[in-house]
Amino acid sequence: MPDSSSPLSRQEIEETLRKVRYPGLSRDIVSFGLVKSIETKGRDVHLVVEGTSRDSSISGKIEEEVRRTLQAVKGIGKVEISMRWSAPEARHGEAEQKPEPLLTTIPAKIAVASGKGGVGKSTVAVYLALALQKAGLKVGLLDLDIYGPSLPTMLGVLEKPRAQDGKIVPLQKFGLELMSIGFFIDHDTPMIWRGPMVHQAAEQFMRDVAWEDLDILVVDLPPGTGDAQMTLSQRVELSGVVIVSTPQDLALIDARKGVRMFQTMHVPVLGVLENMSTFACPHCGTVTPIFGEGGAERAARELGVPFLGRVPILPLLREVGDAGTPWDGWVALPQVREVFQEVARRIMKAVGFAAKAEKSVS
Repeated sequence: MPDSSSPLSRQEIEETLRKVRYPGLSRDIVSFGLVKSIETKGRDVHLVVEGTSRDSSISGKIEEEVRRTLQAVKGIGKVEISMRWSAPEARHGEAEQKPEPLLTTIPAKIAVASGKGGVGKSTVAVYLALALQKAGLKVGLLDLDIYGPSLPTMLGVLEKPRAQDGKIVPLQKFGLELMSIGFFIDHDTPMIWRGPMVHQAAEQFMRDVAWEDLDILVVDLPPGTGDAQMTLSQRVELSGVVIVSTPQDLALIDARKGVRMFQTMHVPVLGVLENMSTFACPHCGTVTPIFGEGGAERAARELGVPFLGRVPILPLLREVGDAGTPWDGWVALPQVREVFQEVARRIMKAVGFAAKAEKSVS
């Protein structure tokens, strides 16, 4: 910033406002397009901030943070903030109309999310889907990780889905119904998309797929707290979300953000699952907590959400993921299978399949 006597520019204020995050998310209010107008007169500032949210407290939180951030600018004058906020169903003076809910024919929808990449979220989504299917449910697996779809590689599915009656027909493998943007693009094609394109792609995959009489849909989300997470939370009545983290502090910082985001969006947090928890040497049997120990359980306790269990680091788990043969891992790794069987039972009880959950135990 220049000295405190020179006039402020619109660009200076915009840069300052990029420090203000949307509550519970990692994106700032400028990149979200919420700042509609910035006017400066000398050192005085007038803003117009416009948006929608089902949470009536969001507007006040943003206004408070905007005011606090601007008042920290040295020598700033009068700050006026006009908040134009509405619920999603009341759009720009139109008659109130609730947005069309999506995936309404599927009784339960579970998201698998993580605050950051590289924690094995997609592996968890695949094995959770397998566990639910083995427990007797008809399961779909939707890969919404637009930038880095893993489902085609992890399940060894290379064909492209066909269309029928204006809908995309899911592919099938291991008793699961499958859909991923990775089925439609070349393996080496980068997804260079802005936020609105991610939003549109996510909506299309939730609206235009002909799922067949599913009991439950497992949704593998991109890492972080961005457009795909918001679209899913706003347009789908999620039964809950599983947060995946490694035990290390860096991952847990982002996992906490993920929990808070979904709580802000009124999505039940079913629990935190710790991945890559320990490594057992195949030669001597020594167990080493490479990424730390007990971190995810402590974070879950602090956040007041369930801790779902630990998945160890196993070379075979990585190998079958790369080879597209996760069923081999399910059969050969009882320590992994048992964790996901227990997680599946807990989720089934939480989302309305308690009877089948108890039956799967016997």
